[in-house]
Amino acid sequence: MSFDTLGLSAELLRAVSEQGYTEPTPIQRKAIPSILEGKDVMARAQTGTGKTAGFTLPLLQLLGRHSNVKGRRPVRVLVLTPTRELAAQVGDSVETYGRHLPLRSAVVFGGVKINPQIEKLRRGVDILVATPGRLLDHAGQKTVDLSQVEILVLDEADRMLDMGFIHDIRKVLALLPKNEVRQNLLFSATFSSEIKQLAHRLLNRPELIEVARRNTAAERIEQRVHPVDKHRKREMLSHMIGSRDWRQVLVFTRTKHGANRLAQQLEKDGLKTAAIHGNKSQGARTRALAGFKAGDIRVLVATDIAARGLDINQLPHVVNYELPNVPEDYVHRIGRTGRAGKEGEAVSLVCVDEHKLLRDIERLLKRDIPKVVLPGYDPDPSIPAEPIQNGRNGNGRHQHRKGAGGQGRSSNRSGAAGAKAERSGGRRSQGHPQQKSGNTRTKPPQRNSRSGQGGR
Repeated sequence: MSFDTLGLSAELLRAVSEQGYTEPTPIQRKAIPSILEGKDVMARAQTGTGKTAGFTLPLLQLLGRHSNVKGRRPVRVLVLTPTRELAAQVGDSVETYGRHLPLRSAVVFGGVKINPQIEKLRRGVDILVATPGRLLDHAGQKTVDLSQVEILVLDEADRMLDMGFIHDIRKVLALLPKNEVRQNLLFSATFSSEIKQLAHRLLNRPELIEVARRNTAAERIEQRVHPVDKHRKREMLSHMIGSRDWRQVLVFTRTKHGANRLAQQLEKDGLKTAAIHGNKSQGARTRALAGFKAGDIRVLVATDIAARGLDINQLPHVVNYELPNVPEDYVHRIGRTGRAGKEGEAVSLVCVDEHKLLRDIERLLKRDIPKVVLPGYDPDPSIPAEPIQNGRNGNGRHQHRKGAGGQGRSSNRSGAAGAKAERSGGRRSQGHPQQKSGNTRTKPPQRNSRSGQGGR
């Protein structure tokens, strides 16, 4: 099947062709026709499968049929995302695929000045991509009118709920036309009971689309565990990057402090490295990611804020320097590689403290991950396991766990302080699917008059 069988316009097909794509992915084959028919959609697909184009292309077509090029443009499509990075990438996707259509778009999120966003909104936009916190800032200042929204998209809905966005989502919904008079699209990498409850309230007789079983890792990703003592992890990581000549490596840590410390240590080892997490300014995060994509930065150390939405073309290596506290986050982390049908490698450095976390991950994957002890790095069997700070203290998502950027949270409390790591860069201060796609001084969190959220 090719894109021209999906009912897309000549302008969109031209834009797709210019990106070098000829065949739609499974999620695109299923979602695009349903959205073009005006149906509500609840779609699940593992990360890296083209979810963003799955909704970007059809919504551009729907708007293009009745574009208002004269007079003030009302916001007709609203896309909500959990993080700044994902908002920026969805915005890029809208611009890339809509380049031959007379439509305007804008992206608003926290961590940057609000005035340029206000100016762009005043000029009128058809498509608005936003994080909930900054969107509510605009609504509070009456710089955005959402009363004429025709299509609402919740992207990475599970992550939004994980980060405590449910209260802000409800406030945004109250600003929109009623459910019955707009089209609603919910895209998510995983479906939890909370997501299903949200869908029940939000969607009208939705088309359920699934292209992969729940919480699966991409088959093209080669996964491997290297057992190692905790104090030798950094040494092993530097050795692997140097001896194997890895030129582009995304490394995950649990905490912001850990990310900064590891980045500094790798720099001392002669590896050009940057860190990205919730306490970094938006400018620093953007520069680090741009340098990494361009090949100027060899190693990017990240907390889980980067586990969703980062679209890095043909990223070859992902390393779990520390295993995540929640097994599902492992799937999202390693999903940064092996995208768009490409092969990738995911390596986890596991010490004795993390054996339980590893068992939880393998239980979720329903398979054992191969263990390979590197010569010279045999773990010392006499070292006892120690508790992991802020780790899970039980099972299931309703236990205290790490949220984005390494902040702990209680996932059964919507709007809890767990999103604070991302919120701090948020409201006050402020991908496209498979698209071919400094200074990292830590910036302290900024205080906020209300409990802000991840992408604010």
